[in-house]
Amino acid sequence: MEIEIASKSGFCFGVQRAVDIAFKLGCKYSKGVYTLGPIIHNPKVVEQLEKASVHMLNDIDNIKSGILIVRSHGLPPNIIDEAKKKGLKVVDATCPFVKKVQTYAISLKEKGYPVLLIGDKNHPEVIAIRGYVNDEIIICESVNDLNKLDIPPKLGVVAQTTQDYEKFKTIVTNLLDCVRELKVYNTICDSTVVRQQSALKLAKKVDLMFVIGGKNSANTNRLSNICSIVNPKTHLIESSEEIDEKWLDSISKIGITAGASTPKWIIDDVVERLKNISIN
Repeated sequence: MEIEIASKSGFCFGVQRAVDIAFKLGCKYSKGVYTLGPIIHNPKVVEQLEKASVHMLNDIDNIKSGILIVRSHGLPPNIIDEAKKKGLKVVDATCPFVKKVQTYAISLKEKGYPVLLIGDKNHPEVIAIRGYVNDEIIICESVNDLNKLDIPPKLGVVAQTTQDYEKFKTIVTNLLDCVRELKVYNTICDSTVVRQQSALKLAKKVDLMFVIGGKNSANTNRLSNICSIVNPKTHLIESSEEIDEKWLDSISKIGITAGASTPKWIIDDVVERLKNISIN
């Protein structure tokens, strides 16, 4: 079997930065280092961090002392303020591109623009952004939502950093029909766009496509959905252990891409497993 890896796959800058910060703090301190929720959406990496003394909790009330690392998706400012009031040392590992969305949302609100955020309402990045504008925000998950939402004649638009660019473009285009004054910031991370384009290009020319990453990862699921459109034999897996050898029957060329929260060692492990299957 021939195996080809998408030219852009695996850890992005923001994720690599957050993971590096977490491992350094875990190595420096033997206890008292925490994140609220997973620092990135990859269970394997979270397991490694747990072994490195970086513990994931879901409630600020459970952290009595020590260091709180702000996850790559960010945290609402009220949570950060509460952590500081408790005397916790706060280390901000928010992705700089996510920070930019937060800043644009604040700026739009201050300039009198109601803010519409194109994103997944339950995603931690979206929840954090909402906090920076006191929840005074319109969440749009799809173009179909526009018919249900009360859209004002003056509007500012931002997007979750990992959104599909085509969806973003479609929603903005449709807003032109109902908004008189529209200010748009394309806050989709360049890495996300390039990663999606690279995956789509590869999926079109292989017999089977593997998308590697956390199943709780929005950008990984989006990659899987994009690849599935052009290649029905697309499988989303978190690790090499999930590969079913039956999938590879009559397959001569395999494509591989990986979400922004997938480290290189997991990609390498999948490739190695596929090579061993091929030999046997």
